[in-house]
Amino acid sequence: MTATVAATGQQSDTPAFKHQSRGRWLDKWEPDNTEFWESGGKLTARKNLIFSVFAENLGFSVWVIWGTVVTSMGLAGFDFLAGLGKGNPTAVSNALLLTSTPTLVGAALRIPYTFAIPKFGGRAFTAFSAAMLLIPTLGLAYFVNQPGTPMWVFMVLAALAGFGGGNFSSSMANISFFFPEGKKGAALGINAAGGNLGVAQTQLVLPLLITLGTHLMAKDPAGYRFGITLSVLVWVPFVLVATFGALRYMDSISTAKSDGKSYKLALTNRHTWVMSFLYIGTFGSFIGFSFAFPTLIKANFPELTKIGWITTLGNLAFLGALVGSFSRPFGGWVSDKVGGAKITVIVFGGMSVACGLIMAALEMKSFPLYLAAFLMLFVLTGIGNGSTYRMIPSIFSAEAKKYASEHGMDISEATASARRQAGAAIGVIGAIGASGGYLLQQALRLSNINFGSMNPAFWTYAAAFLVMAGVTWFFYLRSSFAIGRVPSLAYAKV
Repeated sequence: MTATVAATGQQSDTPAFKHQSRGRWLDKWEPDNTEFWESGGKLTARKNLIFSVFAENLGFSVWVIWGTVVTSMGLAGFDFLAGLGKGNPTAVSNALLLTSTPTLVGAALRIPYTFAIPKFGGRAFTAFSAAMLLIPTLGLAYFVNQPGTPMWVFMVLAALAGFGGGNFSSSMANISFFFPEGKKGAALGINAAGGNLGVAQTQLVLPLLITLGTHLMAKDPAGYRFGITLSVLVWVPFVLVATFGALRYMDSISTAKSDGKSYKLALTNRHTWVMSFLYIGTFGSFIGFSFAFPTLIKANFPELTKIGWITTLGNLAFLGALVGSFSRPFGGWVSDKVGGAKITVIVFGGMSVACGLIMAALEMKSFPLYLAAFLMLFVLTGIGNGSTYRMIPSIFSAEAKKYASEHGMDISEATASARRQAGAAIGVIGAIGASGGYLLQQALRLSNINFGSMNPAFWTYAAAFLVMAGVTWFFYLRSSFAIGRVPSLAYAKV
């Protein structure tokens, strides 16, 4: 099943709508009706978008906490991460295991979180999903102050941080109901970018707070434990505000309903799985490298920690997620101009080159080149996230139009069906794409364990990105596809 809203006509006997600041159940919601939208629907949609972005941003912030926390836990007295700053292979492996676990759990939660919106309503579930973030934050704040805590306890807490990853799907599904078709893309882009920025802000703020904690206490294990506690508890007041704000001000749409037929059709459509594969390369790379970047900096350039650069380097890790978040809307915008498939092919080619530059930087032991190559990679993942998301509705629309012309169906009915199937496919594609972040980090971990180097993993990424470029060309740019089998595809600018 996936969440969809029944199609509404352009004419209504009572199109006017009165906006209210307090949250409620909306029994009538017709965003595609211009009079309805302008009379109050627009304000209500924007209100819900604001609170959705806030809650989703916190979800990403908590989801990625472990990417930064693990870099200080060895100094806080936890032996399983001791020596991370000296490139200890065991510590690096354990760190990547802890950072990849939230990625996997967050990916798995994306599908059930999508279905929860029609079941419980956007207001209630947004409040619930925000409140769930208290469990991994308070849990980590408690157990990090117990020096004898075994690694498996932190593995459980890392898994619980995956709640933040699931928030993306419920938030995107909820906001998709509020906006008309012509404004849905921009609204979803803002919602997604606002969430992605949570990664950058966490990687900027946490190292500063950990450093502050150690200066307030002492540069010993107890001081680092205090700093980690401070960096985790800082999110708790914001989580409480997001929970309260959602309950008081957000709305739920009663006509939002699950559409099992569209979900089944999407699962049997080969393009759902092709796009899932491509999204592993774009979003999977973005989230996987975002989680791993602080660990990679500390593990691959341990000598820099000896001259007091560790705080600066910890903060530089946030730049990757920042540029990747801001480039995502650009990817959607440029895809509207020249076509999502063309941009996606260019993106994957560029990502392969970026991996080559990263390996060159490691060989040369050049941190400036290493950072520049990673920022290039992050920018491309953001553009690719936008371009692949742009491709999905266009692909389903083109196929629906082709099917309608061949079987004498009404074109408007086919288009409505395509929108529902695209919505269903996005839920599946998003979940599989996020799981790519787990696979990427595990490749880094296994490469480090078995070869004593991360170069084999980066060679694998470079080759995989070229394969993905080829898959994109094969399915969506060949003239036999774009002109022959799906005549409307070129017009749709896949």
